[in-house]
Amino acid sequence: MARVTVEGTDIVVRLSLRETLAARRRQVRVPLTALREVRVEPDWWRALRGLRGPGLWIPDRLCVGTRVLPDGKDFAVVVPGRPVLCLELRRGAPYGRLAVSDPDPERAVRELRPYVPTDRLG
Repeated sequence: MARVTVEGTDIVVRLSLRETLAARRRQVRVPLTALREVRVEPDWWRALRGLRGPGLWIPDRLCVGTRVLPDGKDFAVVVPGRPVLCLELRRGAPYGRLAVSDPDPERAVRELRPYVPTDRLG
């Protein structure tokens, strides 16, 4: 299962082997400065937006890859039935949202909360 961590000045989403094969990448990195908001979404399907792009999309089983939106893209690693860690990112970041079924989303929120700007601009 994917895990979200902070490494240096980056937010890193590390994928499991199965997720790596589906997404065709081992990890996703975005700068900490891109973080705008962090929250846990209890309803997994609310974390997904846009249309499916490259990746693996098996209804009610696994959603891994890029989601395409009119103004950009999201990256999702979502396991249905589990809460999803949602990281909203600033404009100019490689993605608008990272949606990850982290095994311990509350730990990830605690780790990331100090990096969320209080001005809410961006």
